[in-house]
Amino acid sequence: MVNNTQRVLVWDGLIRLFHWGLLAAVAFSYYTTKTDGAPFLFPIEVHAQAGYIIIGLLVFRVIWGGVGTVYARFSHFLYTPVATAAYTRSLLARRAPRYASHNPLGGWMVVLMLVSLAFQSLSGLFLSDDIFFQGPLYGLVGRDISGELATLHAFNSDLLLVLISVHVLAIVAHQLQGEHLVAAMVTGIKRFNHPPHDIASSNFPKRRFRAVIALLFAVSVAGWLWFY
Repeated sequence: MVNNTQRVLVWDGLIRLFHWGLLAAVAFSYYTTKTDGAPFLFPIEVHAQAGYIIIGLLVFRVIWGGVGTVYARFSHFLYTPVATAAYTRSLLARRAPRYASHNPLGGWMVVLMLVSLAFQSLSGLFLSDDIFFQGPLYGLVGRDISGELATLHAFNSDLLLVLISVHVLAIVAHQLQGEHLVAAMVTGIKRFNHPPHDIASSNFPKRRFRAVIALLFAVSVAGWLWFY
């Protein structure tokens, strides 16, 4: 029996590290808002540090989304409203093609989540609890603006939970359809019975220098905030 399965290396190692690192940092950030202490002496400090890591990861993702490997680039998986609407119609009709990278709806969901995470982590830099914690940029805005940002910070945290829930439901839906997205984010490889709609002619050119620059810049930003 002939096996016509096509293996496509979609997610490079840095994208996979980014994804799981972001998941861990967001989980820590969420946990430290729900615990009264243990195992941390000052959960708010750990919460802030998780935010600094998230900022560093987002800086890397933005850079890598511009100069990284093919499937990681925003230009590869962000589609026009017309194309996105056409994909949505085909999805509802159960005729949607499979994509190596994010499909049109998934691509815009990624952007929404990144923007929401960026606002959440950046707004946290200006907050203070007036007792144990003061964000590194709190002095730039003062109490009134910080209070407004705190309100938006709380609202956006609820929005983030909604976006994450939709993301998880989408993963489950794809899993039920035989598309193993979690495994692909571990191995980097997706399997297709037919060539994906967005197959790239050239996947992973050598980008070591760009990778090093992106990583150094991201680590520098996160480190500066951590030790500020």
